[in-house]
Amino acid sequence: MLILNPIAGTKKAAKNLAEIVSLFNRADYKVQVYVTADAGDATEAVKKFGKDTDLIVCSGGDGTLSETVCGIVESDIDIPVGYIPAGSTNDFANTLRLSDDVLTAAEQIIKGTPTAYDIGTCGERYFTYVASFGLFTKASYSTPQNIKNTLGHVAYILSGIQELSAIRVEHLNIEIDGETLEDDYLFGAVCNSLSIGGLITLKPDMVDMSDGKFEVLFIRAPKNMQELGECIIALTTQTFDCNMITFRSGKSIRVTAKENMTWSIDGERMDGEKQFEIKNLHQRIRVVH
Repeated sequence: MLILNPIAGTKKAAKNLAEIVSLFNRADYKVQVYVTADAGDATEAVKKFGKDTDLIVCSGGDGTLSETVCGIVESDIDIPVGYIPAGSTNDFANTLRLSDDVLTAAEQIIKGTPTAYDIGTCGERYFTYVASFGLFTKASYSTPQNIKNTLGHVAYILSGIQELSAIRVEHLNIEIDGETLEDDYLFGAVCNSLSIGGLITLKPDMVDMSDGKFEVLFIRAPKNMQELGECIIALTTQTFDCNMITFRSGKSIRVTAKENMTWSIDGERMDGEKQFEIKNLHQRIRVVH
């Protein structure tokens, strides 16, 4: 089954649909195409038709992949997933080094083998690679690419802050596998990816997507411009060794916060709760690549 989000990114998957289907046909796959029209459609498609297929391929952005994975988990099936990235960010695809050319990505699936990866739950929601909140969660993707490459989008945003009062902070109580933290934070992410929204990047040796743990990154609110500078340096160099940043690995994270604090789950908005748990589902999905 091929699930297609026709409006993802520059619509390159939709433009090449016939060629994508042809590639799978020539590899002896009988392809059933399901074109999404609204949020949640990919999840419902998997629930209705997924159990009768050998392979579920989705094409779109990280949100389409997240919905597809949600359908697999909620249906309690164990069917391999292929991902043809066609969105604007594609964090998960970049981590797995999937091609951004849709036809090449389809060929990678046809020639690939399934590999098991972790996913997570955040309250009642499933996520593929990240649950985040704070200053950069809603950040624009309009930063010039050369600045992203040389400085990093988060450091770029922080560098533009002239007054600390302009930073919105959230007071949180966080438990990471029994370790308790409490402070004012401007950003936080629980992730299983080398890239978070194209904003923060991690080194490859920091992330194992199949180890049953998430990487947990929280940035405390700076009290002065010197501490703000420490954050910028740590994020730019990817060292995360300053006092302003907590970087851990963990299986279970409990967060207590204000109910009106919103989260981003794989790039999609989620209303906050006073307390909820983020848990790792060890090697719950199999991705073909």
